[in-house]
Amino acid sequence: MEDNKETLFRDFNSLLGEDVLIITQAVQLNLLGQVFRPIFCGTVSEVQQGHLTLSPVIIKMVNAPFYKCPFPLSIPHEQIVSYSTEVPCDLVFPLT
Repeated sequence: MEDNKETLFRDFNSLLGEDVLIITQAVQLNLLGQVFRPIFCGTVSEVQQGHLTLSPVIIKMVNAPFYKCPFPLSIPHEQIVSYSTEVPCDLVFPLT
């Protein structure tokens, strides 16, 4: 299990400064009174053992697909289901 954590840390650390689309484990989240699917896109600004931070970050919500979050978001490695550097943050795609 430790090897997997170290591999994730190295993989995410190599993405510092790059834009990445991240999908997390939750079916839906509630942030600032808005319920949304856990799809985030932003620049990897920090990587620590156990989490990475996106800043700036866009939260892909149905009613606001390009909502710019006013603060950095830290996401635990174990909550990340999928990530890609191939999907640009300004890409429009259906969320429903």
